[in-house]
Amino acid sequence: MKFVKLLILVLNKVDKLDKLLKEFASQHVTGATIVNSRGMARELMNKDELNIIGSFRQLLDVNRKESKTIFMVVKEEKVEQVVAIIENIVGSLDQPDTGILFTTPIDFIRGYKQ
Repeated sequence: MKFVKLLILVLNKVDKLDKLLKEFASQHVTGATIVNSRGMARELMNKDELNIIGSFRQLLDVNRKESKTIFMVVKEEKVEQVVAIIENIVGSLDQPDTGILFTTPIDFIRGYKQ
């Protein structure tokens, strides 16, 4: 089996999710799992447990209650294509409050359909 990666996207721009999934499908990128998620700063801010979090309020989209975390197993050679699709839909991930994307190697997998 060729090398595969676990690609993880924490998508803060949840309004872009449907368009992103449709574009994945049109480009034959399939097999994503999507879960609701929330970052630590947002969780603490919502509980008002730390005064220090108040300074983070200006950095966060206060209308967004949660993010979507997308897990995908992709062949190593498709990673750049998936990154390009993501940034084409959501914009540069270097912009604040857009999301975070990373991969990690998979050293064991069962049930993966190529």
